[in-house]
Amino acid sequence: MCGGIRINPNRTTPLNWMLAILLGWGSLAFLPAASGRAADPPGPDRVTAITVKYTAYTWWMATWNKNQVVCSIIVDHDGQPTLGEVYTNCDPTVYYTWKNQPPCTGTPHSECEGYYLYLVRTEQSQKQVAVTLPPPAVWLSLEDCESVSGSGTNICETIPRLVLKGEEPLPNEHILRVEGMMDGQPFTCSAVCQLQLAATDNQGVSLRFWAWSSYGDSSQVFSAQVRVATADAGNPDQKSWYVDVLSSQWLGVHPATCADTWESFPPVGGPPDWLSTPSDPAGLSSDIPYNYLSANLILQGVVDASGCPDRGWASDATVSQCGIEAARPSVEAWQNQFNALILDTAHDTGVPARLLKNLFARESQFWPGVFRASPDAGLGQLTENGADTALLWNPSFYSQYCPLVLSSKTCSKGYPHLRAGHQELLRQALVGSVNAACPNCPLGIDVSQANFSVGVFAHTLLADCEQTAQVILNNVPSSSTQSAGDFASYEDLWKFTLVNYNAGAGCLGLAVNETWTAEHKLTWDAMASHFTEVCAPAKDYVNDISK
Repeated sequence: MCGGIRINPNRTTPLNWMLAILLGWGSLAFLPAASGRAADPPGPDRVTAITVKYTAYTWWMATWNKNQVVCSIIVDHDGQPTLGEVYTNCDPTVYYTWKNQPPCTGTPHSECEGYYLYLVRTEQSQKQVAVTLPPPAVWLSLEDCESVSGSGTNICETIPRLVLKGEEPLPNEHILRVEGMMDGQPFTCSAVCQLQLAATDNQGVSLRFWAWSSYGDSSQVFSAQVRVATADAGNPDQKSWYVDVLSSQWLGVHPATCADTWESFPPVGGPPDWLSTPSDPAGLSSDIPYNYLSANLILQGVVDASGCPDRGWASDATVSQCGIEAARPSVEAWQNQFNALILDTAHDTGVPARLLKNLFARESQFWPGVFRASPDAGLGQLTENGADTALLWNPSFYSQYCPLVLSSKTCSKGYPHLRAGHQELLRQALVGSVNAACPNCPLGIDVSQANFSVGVFAHTLLADCEQTAQVILNNVPSSSTQSAGDFASYEDLWKFTLVNYNAGAGCLGLAVNETWTAEHKLTWDAMASHFTEVCAPAKDYVNDISK
């Protein structure tokens, strides 16, 4: 250990006995160090070689005119060697000639220029392959706390202990100890630590931790941010504690969506209502008399407005008040038919259900086709720019969606490295996948397509969340140790994300830069007066969704 005191629970000296009462047997030594900090470990070092059997194919590269062998290439796959394998095994002049030469057809082979390949033999062989073994890890949990579903917040009757448990995945090896720094204080313990928490400010305290293994290496250095806040609900004698943990190693209920990305805690006790997820679909019910949705239901014959003057239409080609009233029952049923799916998507992706529903209401009034002949499509009105954001900033979504359109080999390059034509094809396919307009379907809408699109829009919002974090760091004074959460609150960061979704990263970047330069702070109220004229509609857009 570096800079701390290590307690051996197997010894029964009076000092250890007293500390064991205070901290609990087998927990840890977590005492202020005289000075210094725990040194970072070297990290995992688990590369080993294994012998594997394979089929070796030996090819010769020879000249057409003289049948002279110029190089030999051994590969472990069917088919001719790839260009890369030719480059590795042959002279560069051979490689470039082979790459650029025309086919030898319609001419005697002896008169052809360049080279040809032919298979010499096939045999079983063995080779050494480097394999990276799984490294040790450390996982975080809490003792004696109840997790609140959907908020990521843990409610405790007393200030809890944070448990760090080392994990060694290799048989016959074990965790020697866990070390780290919490709020500047070093600690060390056996394979399981119990850190006594204390009340913190709204930013919480930082934690860095790692494990040492009998294998001879360590885990990587993990990090966490831990916030402990009190709430007495008006009764000081019934105080409770809200504990939030942001870390990749957290085993409890996942924190509020994007909190990890921004390194920003939601408000104590959970996010605001518009960023929440109810426990059942009924919590998403709404009965707003949408004009555009009423018009589509009248046009499709779902609503009979024949009892209204002009069959429910006003002089400006919108639905009249009589038409809206005639359509009200159908409009209410239509806007709530997606509630269960929105809730399931929220559980699958973490995107708040009420945010998704509010966004669909604002974008399309729940009519999932092309909105008023614009290029925007679907419940959330996706554009090609929006599709580009989803594919670029949400790699896990890209890896799932791309093979539906392109070959797995092409997709493996990653979206930024695809040819422009392939990127365009993916963007157009994604926009098409959320467009539920279907002339030959009942009501002109493919409901299954609309249902599929709900998940696409959730993943697009997660991509916007990631891009928003980078836009903020690009436009305010920052360093490698700072995050978006250092500059803005959790709720405001979601509002900035909606600006990114609606108006794009350019509008958000300009607003962030102008706001920070003028105000030296980054809040939604401050930003609202710093949009350019072109980007100004984003203000009402965000305010409508976050009501």
